[in-house]
Amino acid sequence: MEIAKTIKKAADLIKTARRRNKIIGFVPTMGALHKGHCSLMETSVKKCGCTVVSIFVNPTQFGPREDFKNYPRTLSKDLEICEDKGVDLVFVPTVKQMYHGKNLTWVKVEKLTLPLCGRFRPGHFDGVTTICAKLFNIVNPDFAFFGQKDAQQAIVLKTMVDDLNFPLKIITCPTIREKDGLAVSSRNKYLTPEQRKQAPVIYKALCNARNLIQSGTKNTERIKTEIKNTIEKAASAEIQYIDILDAGSLEELENIKGKTLIAVAVLFGPARLIDNILIDTKS
Repeated sequence: MEIAKTIKKAADLIKTARRRNKIIGFVPTMGALHKGHCSLMETSVKKCGCTVVSIFVNPTQFGPREDFKNYPRTLSKDLEICEDKGVDLVFVPTVKQMYHGKNLTWVKVEKLTLPLCGRFRPGHFDGVTTICAKLFNIVNPDFAFFGQKDAQQAIVLKTMVDDLNFPLKIITCPTIREKDGLAVSSRNKYLTPEQRKQAPVIYKALCNARNLIQSGTKNTERIKTEIKNTIEKAASAEIQYIDILDAGSLEELENIKGKTLIAVAVLFGPARLIDNILIDTKS
């Protein structure tokens, strides 16, 4: 496994793989790697001849009151995980490498970045799209792998790739969960033992919503109420949003129809946890 700390070294190593006719798979991460990241790596290694992982805690996607300084950084352990999973190249740039001087150019995706997390994290998706555009230009992958847990991010990046004609395909992989249903996340580390016991209520609420829909309920307000009532049974939970949207346009729905995204964000102390499920109906 190669490790590149500069853009030039990463680009040169990837060019060598290209000359060997390798298909390039890319897994962008902010480190603190967990089972979700491992699943993305495993999928890339199976599908591609060369898998590249980036580890970069991107400052431009954090708000002024968010956890950039305290975001978990576990590089040594992360590199061990990457090697164990068969990754070919790990790109570990510094902030100076990725943002040399004042960054004057930003990639913005309109409309899709306004609902869900966009309402509460202004500028977040501008940071995500800009850093991914930069990484895609450096790595030049054939495929880039993201998790369904970050559904809005995947939808936004697919749109960016399509609109700007990036020569790659975004692949969204299933959410990886703990045995009790909690979606695996780097931010789970912020949970106290008591909050960790309560946090699986998020997925329980989403499953209850799915059951309600499968039993014939279509009205989204009734479904939101069911989700809210379930989550509020956890004493530490503070609901930030419960949204039911068209899974393509991210427009709000009054009634369940077609491919639907049910997404929530819940605060447990300093831990902001997001999760979602997709429902696909024919009417």
